[in-house]
Amino acid sequence: MISAPKLMIAAPPNALYFCVVSVAGVRKQTSIQFAPKVEELCAKHPEMSPCQYERNVCRGSGGRVYAASGEEITMAMEAEYDKRVLRVQLR
Repeated sequence: MISAPKLMIAAPPNALYFCVVSVAGVRKQTSIQFAPKVEELCAKHPEMSPCQYERNVCRGSGGRVYAASGEEITMAMEAEYDKRVLRVQLR
């Protein structure tokens, strides 16, 4: 898998992902919130659609997604996740 840059994250306990946005040169970090059952799913299977959806919401607002470990979840990593599951996308 492709190694992404790491970022120092001030992670609250049990947070899986963070959205990091730079606004006027100031970095703002917020944790991505999931419903309890979805969070449990995402902890075991980050490739699942609900997890990817929330990460894409962050990216759509100009943010970058990082795991609690500080590793960035890039679009290349998302492509690797997509290889693990069959997705049906309706247009």
